[in-house]
Amino acid sequence: MKSVTNMAQMISPLANAPQAPIIDPFGRHVSYLRVSVTDRCDFRCVYCMSEDMHFLPKQDLLTLEELDRLCSAFIGRGVKKLRITGGEPLVRRDIMQLFRSLSRHLDSGALDELTVTTNGSQLSRYASELAACGVRRINVSLDTLKADRFKEITRWGDLNKVLAGIEAALQAGIHVKINAVALKGVNDDEIETMIEWAHGLGMDITFIEVMPMGDIEPSRFDQYWPLTQVKAQLLDRYTLQDLEDQTGGPARYVRVKETGGRIGFITPLTHNFCESCNRVRLTCTGTLYMCLGQEDAADLRAPLRASTSDEPLLAAIDAAILRKPKGHDFIIDRATSRPAVSRHMSVTGG
Repeated sequence: MKSVTNMAQMISPLANAPQAPIIDPFGRHVSYLRVSVTDRCDFRCVYCMSEDMHFLPKQDLLTLEELDRLCSAFIGRGVKKLRITGGEPLVRRDIMQLFRSLSRHLDSGALDELTVTTNGSQLSRYASELAACGVRRINVSLDTLKADRFKEITRWGDLNKVLAGIEAALQAGIHVKINAVALKGVNDDEIETMIEWAHGLGMDITFIEVMPMGDIEPSRFDQYWPLTQVKAQLLDRYTLQDLEDQTGGPARYVRVKETGGRIGFITPLTHNFCESCNRVRLTCTGTLYMCLGQEDAADLRAPLRASTSDEPLLAAIDAAILRKPKGHDFIIDRATSRPAVSRHMSVTGG
């Protein structure tokens, strides 16, 4: 594995030069790149993966140096927020080398934010290093505070290990936001408990509707709990104030008068957020998805490896963005038994 210095030296000078911003056909500025560094995970969450998953051969993955070069090309074209995802990103070998290298874009001011979405299982090990790399905010996926239920949802996870990781991140000065998938008949009895726990520790919490991605054993319809119903339930107990707060993502926020904390709602089904979409997603194999809910994708690995110049790569990015759709076609109902897209959530990292 090459050093951080060598990783940075591999980046084409073109990636560091000012370039035209990336604008999609609907006039939306693509300023947010989500990068899945691995499709592997140490959990098997019931709404995300089949228990018997088949992962990519390691030789199919982009190297950390190639991921750095791709991210840097996007940053050179105006991407200001970079989120590292998986699978579980922190299980990738030597992943901190990538964070250390990408942090140079924070130092230069080219990048506003370097962040990560994680299941929290490795945070006790990496929280201090992430903070040292300039990571100021992270999202932790956590759907329950009950140990037995956590085991049922994740199949392989250990709640105590995740809670210890969250504590380590907070101690390192990282702001933690909890992401919880709203699952009907699973965690609908502890929404208020999770809100008060998160807000008591100074953390935001965001609820997410289950998304129809990939074949899994449970029925999507049986899992689906519309967030309109969640919000209505919360209004019976709390005073919710709508906020204009934006964190670069799709969540709509409210403040809870009784706790002082924020709740986010990500509603791809009941109220999609496509009109303001500023995101594209890059997989660990160099495939660029212009929309989470569409199958259309572009291969960036071939132009990346075809030349040491970034010109072919940037041309491929431009061509791909011209195909970015206006929105997704997610739907969950009794009559729709197949997922909207065939790939699992772990492929593109949400």
